[in-house]
Amino acid sequence: MQMEKKDIRAVSKEDLREFFVTSGDKAFRGNQVYEWLWSKGAHSFEDMTNISKETRAMLEQNFVINHIKVDTMQRSEDGTVKNAVRLHDGLVVESVLIPTNTRTTACVSSQVGCSLDCNFCATARLKRMRNLEPAEIYDQVIAIDKESRLYHNHPLSNIVFMGMGEPLMNYNNVLKAIEMITSEEGLGMSPKRIMVSTSGVPKMIKKLADDDVKFKLAVSLHSAIDEVRARIMPFSANFPLADLRESLEYWYRKTKSKISYEYVVWKGINDNKEAVDALVKFCKYVPCKVNLIEYNPIDDGEFQQASEEATNAYIKALEASGIVVKVRRSRGKDIDAACGQLANKEA
Repeated sequence: MQMEKKDIRAVSKEDLREFFVTSGDKAFRGNQVYEWLWSKGAHSFEDMTNISKETRAMLEQNFVINHIKVDTMQRSEDGTVKNAVRLHDGLVVESVLIPTNTRTTACVSSQVGCSLDCNFCATARLKRMRNLEPAEIYDQVIAIDKESRLYHNHPLSNIVFMGMGEPLMNYNNVLKAIEMITSEEGLGMSPKRIMVSTSGVPKMIKKLADDDVKFKLAVSLHSAIDEVRARIMPFSANFPLADLRESLEYWYRKTKSKISYEYVVWKGINDNKEAVDALVKFCKYVPCKVNLIEYNPIDDGEFQQASEEATNAYIKALEASGIVVKVRRSRGKDIDAACGQLANKEA
């Protein structure tokens, strides 16, 4: 029975160097291959033009490159690009390019499906099939960078982990992908241009702080009242707001980095004065800003965009308390570019 070949991008540079030495070649060959894989984004061993044919054949015998493929790409009238990304095993995730006048943001996925059960989110209706590998996350960014250069004439400027999946439930792979994105051997992007959005897993937020990460953190909050939040995001019943608050205070003490709260105002759910007052109070615990997000309904069910008046009540109350608040309008409506439901924003 033939052994399944290992994806070569799961091999460290040191191990690649060792592989070549063991194979009777020079260690620097590992450096060359590593550069092709990451900074040059090679899709196949045949792309590696400064490597001999014999060496490429040897690599082919021992490894694979499980590269993603953009199956379908939709372009919106407003410049938003939505990718359906096919993985090597046939599963599909989404990524989105979100342009503004000054920058382009990649919204990337971290899981096939999602581990959580947020009632308003289309992805949550898909069971989690598997975590994405670091290279699969990295490939999404590479693809969107190419689209940014092609359609908007400048490189990708920001990344948000707000696509399919809960990033902190794929912790190690997400951090490894960010390590490569920010490495000079990868894309060399500043971690300050990367935002990881979580639905709020206190233990993992503390781990981020302990691991001294340099990227930004966003929390998908949607209510600062436990009972209401549990109705919107049932899993949160296991992570009460008191625990979330404590983890965010810990995050800020360790990192001195402000939190961004993602918040959708829904009709009949969190569009009342009690909800507004609760959010204002919650925002005073840790330095933060609030992004009020226009909702893309996924059906005619209970989650529907609240009135402009309700949104304005939030803005007025937050600003009166000195809290920075922005309204994020939906992007790519004509192609339904709702990556993870919340990909209609920039970092």
